[in-house]
Amino acid sequence: MAEINVLNSKFEAASKLNTNVSLTEEDIKVPVVHQVVKALLAKKRQGTAMTKNKAKVSGGGIKPFKQKGTGRARQGSSRSPLMVGGGTAFGPTPRDYTQKVNKKMMTKALQSVLADKLNSGKLTVLDNLESNGKTKEMNTLLSGKGLLPCLVVTNDSNSNALKAVRNLQYANGVGVDGFNIYDALKYENLIIEQQALEKLLGRLG
Repeated sequence: MAEINVLNSKFEAASKLNTNVSLTEEDIKVPVVHQVVKALLAKKRQGTAMTKNKAKVSGGGIKPFKQKGTGRARQGSSRSPLMVGGGTAFGPTPRDYTQKVNKKMMTKALQSVLADKLNSGKLTVLDNLESNGKTKEMNTLLSGKGLLPCLVVTNDSNSNALKAVRNLQYANGVGVDGFNIYDALKYENLIIEQQALEKLLGRLG
């Protein structure tokens, strides 16, 4: 079990959140997190790079020059990779870089990240993050509390807090449904609303 301090919108102690999910240092599995992050980054690759090989280059229907008497190496087609304007040998072709990550591994990676943030004192849980949508005021609030750089996770993906934080240079904001391991690791601090955290913990069973 883990006991997590919950703060109010003024970042003052308000209550405690008790969960049956274990978030100790023993739950931090670095190799699992590494593999999940690699899969997430690989999924972002377009995989559209392509060069024309010998079969795709146009022309080359006739022998470019006679077999003997020129002093050059014999050639049968101008599409050969050995010829200027010919096809590319062993060039890139379109491919899918997606790596399969099973549900159990993704769940373990999420548990590891939350455990790491909690044990390193980088997890801030708020009962509700109030904002008028002004970036300047959000920057003053977060920098004044020493919480930059940070990732802000809210229960509502259309909240004013997200609108305010997304324009900050050293911060980003996502709704809980858009939360992913890579973003959580990219930023030092994790600021999350209580309802959003409960949803994430619910994924851990």
